[in-house]
Amino acid sequence: MSVSLDGYVEGPGREIDWHVIDDELHQYINDRLGAMGAFLCGRVTHQLMADYWPTADAEPGNSGPTVEFAGIWRSTPKIVFSRTMDDRAEWNTTVMRRVDLDEITALKQQPGGDLALSGADLAASFRALGLVDEYRIYVHPVLIGRGKPLFAPTDAKADLRLVENRTFRSGVVMLHYRRAERSADE
Repeated sequence: MSVSLDGYVEGPGREIDWHVIDDELHQYINDRLGAMGAFLCGRVTHQLMADYWPTADAEPGNSGPTVEFAGIWRSTPKIVFSRTMDDRAEWNTTVMRRVDLDEITALKQQPGGDLALSGADLAASFRALGLVDEYRIYVHPVLIGRGKPLFAPTDAKADLRLVENRTFRSGVVMLHYRRAERSADE
């Protein structure tokens, strides 16, 4: 998830034009996402992606990591959580109506790579069910003032352990956290 320094994933009008994605960061993201078993997202995120990525590699002026990601996006299975989308979706996509603990647990146990989850609302649903094992947060060097927060208020506490961080030339900082293991006496 990309987030502004003040904690927002999008501006008040759903703007994400403040993202600082240069070739270095894009390649890093491609390397991570290219190994994923599936992309999980909500309807709005899927529709935004489906409006651009299926043919992004054919657009004049696009090159390098952008062209590479178009292929990654097309070939990676996608699961869209939506109550309103048709059951049939294009671009290697399956529609699920709701986040079901047993179905997602079974999906996580299948071979083929980790699952990439995107969208603050969907992530909150997964987090509430204890289904998020890791967070990769890309903090962009911008304050946008208001918008949709990455983490909605909740009473659920989650102990995390920082396992990696990286600063990119653009000023974006990637923070990679895993759920902390509980000790035997907890």
